[in-house]
Amino acid sequence: MCMINMSRAFVFLNCDIGAGPEIINEMKTIAGVSDAVQVSGIYDIVAKVTEESKENIVMLVKKIRRIDNVRSSLTMIVAEDSKSLAGAV
Repeated sequence: MCMINMSRAFVFLNCDIGAGPEIINEMKTIAGVSDAVQVSGIYDIVAKVTEESKENIVMLVKKIRRIDNVRSSLTMIVAEDSKSLAGAV
């Protein structure tokens, strides 16, 4: 059995006012975007992305940033899975 260790990240986006639903719809058509939701606060959208490597995450984020009306982004790559933290106590 071959197990692939996937990389995960959360992408926080700032977008133009009112553009959130359109951006989310476009993001959901991009392979690697697991979920995208509109939020209130400093950021307008938070997306969960999964790829085979951190390099692929970088390429995926570049694709997201090219969506019309996306103004800026912050990407946080998951450092440790919660499963691996359970044994750390």
